[in-house]
Amino acid sequence: MSQDLPVGKDPVSIRRRIEAMEKVLERSFVVPGINRPVGLDAIIGLVPVVGDIIAMGMGAYIVWEARNLGLPKWKLLRMAGNVAFDSAVGAVPFVGDVFDFMFRSNTRNLRIVKKHLDKHHPGSRVIEQ
Repeated sequence: MSQDLPVGKDPVSIRRRIEAMEKVLERSFVVPGINRPVGLDAIIGLVPVVGDIIAMGMGAYIVWEARNLGLPKWKLLRMAGNVAFDSAVGAVPFVGDVFDFMFRSNTRNLRIVKKHLDKHHPGSRVIEQ
């Protein structure tokens, strides 16, 4: 990333940090031949046990940032469920690796956060290119 991430507690700063983490975890680069974006979540998930724990921790960071935004508990539970489901199935050898490639819990969580921010903090909205 060529830009520095903001350290503030305002909705715009938190949104940018969550978007950056989601990009690193889910869309860091494109796999040649199939043109499918892949991120750190799928790569470190290939390492048994430790990789899945690290990926779960990084996904939990997005939920923690969402808590800082004041998302309702039911949305936080839904986000935590996405991370837990991804981690549980991702821990299964071989099948979990394919699942990590297809199921993008962090992208789902980013969508929940964006929807909340667009409704409650419209000033944080960014026009996507």
